Formats: sequence, C-alpha cells, structure tokens
Amino acid sequence: MRIRRPRPARGPRPADGRRVRWLRRAVVAAVVGATLLTGATAASVRWIRDGAQGHIFAEQDVPEAPVALVLGTKVYPDGTPSPFLAARLEIARRLLTAGKVRAILLSGDNMNPDYDEPGAMRRWLVDNGVPAARVVLDHAGFDTYDSCARAKRVFGVDRATVVTQSFHLPRAVTVCRRLGVDASGVGDETVRRYDRTWRISSTREYGACVKAAVDLLSGRDPVHLGRRETGVQDALRGA
Repeated sequence: MRIRRPRPARGPRPADGRRVRWLRRAVVAAVVGATLLTGATAASVRWIRDGAQGHIFAEQDVPEAPVALVLGTKVYPDGTPSPFLAARLEIARRLLTAGKVRAILLSGDNMNPDYDEPGAMRRWLVDNGVPAARVVLDHAGFDTYDSCARAKRVFGVDRATVVTQSFHLPRAVTVCRRLGVDASGVGDETVRRYDRTWRISSTREYGACVKAAVDLLSGRDPVHLGRRETGVQDALRGA
C-alpha cells in the first residue's frame, strides 16, 4: 500500500504579498491622515475661539460701533428670510433702535439672479421700521471671509458689531478682526428651538474653522473684490 506524504504548505503568492503590503500602507496612511486632520481641526478651532475672546457680548452690553455687519444665510424661494436670518436681522434692528449702531451692512449671497440674500434682508428690515437710508447692501458676501474682507476693503468699515448665531460668532469675529475690522459680536440664541438644524450647523463649524484658518493664512482675495463703495459712509452721514 502506497503512503501519500502530506504536501508542504504553500507560502503566499507574490500577488497576495503585494496586496497585503498595499493594505498595510493604506491603513497607515489613513491613520496618519485622520490624526493630522484631527490635530488641524483642534488647532483651528482653538485659534478661532482665542481670537474672539473678550469681543463677544450680550446685546445690552455690546459697545457702540458705527456699523452692524449682518451675515447672510438661507432665504426661502418666496424671498422670505429663514428663521435663522430673521433672528439676526431682529438683533440688528434693535441695535439700531437702541443707538448701539448707526448703519447696517447686509452681506450675503447674490451670485444667482434668482437668489438674493441682501435684497430679502433689506425688505425685512424696511418692513419692520428701519429707514432704508440706514441700510447698505453687499451682494458678494459669499462666505464669512468674503463678507469681512469686503466690509473692510470695499466698504471702508474699520469698526463693526457682527451679528449672527452664537455658534458662528467666534469665527465671524475672529475673521473680521484678522482682516482689519475692529469687530465685536452679538450672537442669537433664539433659534435653538430648531434643534436639528442648530446641531448640524454647530457641527459644521469645526470644518469651517479649518477653512477660515486656511483663508486667513493664505490672505486670499474675496471671490469678487470690486471697486470701493461709499454706501456705508453715506448712511453714516445721514444718520
């Protein structure tokens, strides 16, 4: 009777070895990338928050400034400001009524002719008793960086009270201050009742802080810089 000897175990084929090495490298790269991203995010958030320290106030305590800079956000298709935007506008209206500011600069997105944040903001304010002559529009505030840069470089704003939601305020104030605007800030908390939207927007701030840090370090120009405009000075002279 013939006895069969067991065959020796085969080692991994060359192709299998290459796949294992590739997977190992991919895992290492993913871990390193995640670590770097986490570190960059944490550093950016800390930098942004430190930059706004001491410059965020309750509405009744904010120092007087010539201008309130209201940052745009969603407008509904019928031209109605979203609750988040209406809350910002209401704060600006009260600041003007209280004499805390003398003009309001509305900065938002109007890249598409069918979507006009500054126009909707102006209508809301005028409909709620704000004199049209006190309101100035910036149609190229496509993001926070652009709004702050244009406030300084296009509209000649040196000192302002920035108005937005409280989760957005540290970034907005820091960006403005880094771009040469002596900015304080007042944040809205009334729309916290929209819990899901508030939480999503607050979470997005982590990534937005990284973008803000990159924008500030690069010193990029706004998407549309344009010529110097005198709207803010005209509004202040008429106040």
